[in-house]
Amino acid sequence: MARPYKPGPKQFVFAVGDGNDQRVSVGDAQEAYVAFSAFFRERESDAYTISDEPAGQSLVLMPGQGVITRIKDTAPRRSEHLQVDRGNRYLPSAMLFFENGFSGLDRFGQWFSDPAALDASPETRGAARAATFTTEAAAVEEVARIWADSGCVDPTDQYYVFFDSHGPDDDRAERAELLALIEFLGVERVDAPAEAAGGEVWVRVDARLDAAFARWS
Repeated sequence: MARPYKPGPKQFVFAVGDGNDQRVSVGDAQEAYVAFSAFFRERESDAYTISDEPAGQSLVLMPGQGVITRIKDTAPRRSEHLQVDRGNRYLPSAMLFFENGFSGLDRFGQWFSDPAALDASPETRGAARAATFTTEAAAVEEVARIWADSGCVDPTDQYYVFFDSHGPDDDRAERAELLALIEFLGVERVDAPAEAAGGEVWVRVDARLDAAFARWS
């Protein structure tokens, strides 16, 4: 059962730019998600906006461009952009926004303040993102974020598997970031088994990562 909003109910505005905005008053994040899911599926648009006007926050889903933007209008104003390579990422991002607003999406992916960064190749974006982590602690936490989305431990408990069952064309930016980060941390990468999916990355277990993964599980 979803945690009720306190204070509640909470108001959101859903819009696609045609002037027919939908205002909803909901008691919890799940109720908000159900209402927005219906709004999203009933319309064809280049952009869907969720606004939490009292909080000065909004989320913009742009399936046509493969982009999600989150905005916080309170000082200092922040606008960050995320490239999306899977169509099933949009509604989960909305749920995180309904649960915890702008900050609820901190762990959702590679956010960039400059939208021009999204025009770079996935590999360039991944390398640029990795370069922003200059301490071991920050790099470990970012590796844990990547693992939490699609990682597992192999049955022998000797290896972490990133991008479990994903193909080589999936998650290219995050894979490039991960490879740079594990090199920075000195984590040992090993060859994936022959039967593994082409996009998987296997590394040997590491005590630093164990602790971080436990916090993200």
